[in-house]
Amino acid sequence: MDIKTLATEMDGIVSKGAIVDAVKQFFAEDATTSDYNGLATTNKQQMVEKMEGFAGAIAQVNAITHHHTIVDGNVSASEFTFDFNMKDNSTVYWHEIIRRIWNDKGEVVQEEYFNAQ
Repeated sequence: MDIKTLATEMDGIVSKGAIVDAVKQFFAEDATTSDYNGLATTNKQQMVEKMEGFAGAIAQVNAITHHHTIVDGNVSASEFTFDFNMKDNSTVYWHEIIRRIWNDKGEVVQEEYFNAQ
């Protein structure tokens, strides 16, 4: 599997705001995630549920900007800025690096978020 092609495809889906679809399409069943707020998931279903809850809380997408993606072996790192208005009247503005480790089937087995602000 060509990780650069897969990472580019996944980032394109995320850029369109289809975050749940990206998880469903690219995550391995046993994929784990962690973010810089200390939240973690231990499988694909947990991540789907987490992303469905998050996406359902968005009132308006102001911008999703994909800046860069770097691939080295089976690891990709993608830089994004996310700008959302939430249904609870709060705002979310994240500038982050998303590091993914891919398996030999072309699936994400680990995803970790780093604050790039």
